[in-house]
Amino acid sequence: MYKKIIVAVDVSALEKGERILRTASNLLDGDGTILVVNVVEDMPGYLVSDLTVDLIVAARKDAETQLLELRKKVGIEADIEIRQGSPAREILAASEEQGADLIIVASHIPDLSNYLIGATADRVVRHATCSVLVDR
Repeated sequence: MYKKIIVAVDVSALEKGERILRTASNLLDGDGTILVVNVVEDMPGYLVSDLTVDLIVAARKDAETQLLELRKKVGIEADIEIRQGSPAREILAASEEQGADLIIVASHIPDLSNYLIGATADRVVRHATCSVLVDR
């Protein structure tokens, strides 16, 4: 059983998020906590000049709304954190800051550059200082 679990959820794949949140609940110690993390990716520099700050704010707000709905749907107590930047880097940073003993990430169908698991999951697995569970 784990005391602090980070559940990385991509709001474009909420069905996977629901599954890994339920998994986290099953692995959680009685007095443990779950932190659901979503990362809004930074835009490339050449796009930023054409986009307003409002678009980034809206993306963060939309992610928060979807995660609140997900939490309500599954009926599991969990804190929610929206971060901005590189997904793998921010998931790892959240894990370090929270002192997590498990990170759960969902993997997408990989391409040739990352054949076994997705790029974000691959980076998290390679650089995490705690256990990582990858759901495929």
